[in-house]
Amino acid sequence: MPAPGSACTAVRFTHNFEDKLAQIEAYWEGNEFPAGYDRLLDELTSTTLPTLEQHPRLGRPFFDRAAQTQQAKKKSLALRKQLAALAADGEIREYVMTEYTVLYALIAESIYLLAIKHHKQLIFKLY
Repeated sequence: MPAPGSACTAVRFTHNFEDKLAQIEAYWEGNEFPAGYDRLLDELTSTTLPTLEQHPRLGRPFFDRAAQTQQAKKKSLALRKQLAALAADGEIREYVMTEYTVLYALIAESIYLLAIKHHKQLIFKLY
């Protein structure tokens, strides 16, 4: 785990994150507004990724917010178990963008982008 304030060496896109980006792109194209997707990519590449590379712990800890429903509690527990199996000192965090929120795992020297959702969506989809 990098020391507080130190930069991570790598940001990695998971398959799930790439799938969510493709779904967002299809949504904007289906609504005949591809500029919506372009805005997202611009913010990701110009602000979000460089910021996370320099300040990997900037996102708020995901598990600090209590799950409100039984289903959310079960999914949260399952995610905790998956994380523990990967890395004892791993963290799951959320980074809030202008219109989207990114869910990411901080494991060792790497950031793994797990999911992305629009602020109007209630939950992250993790498959």
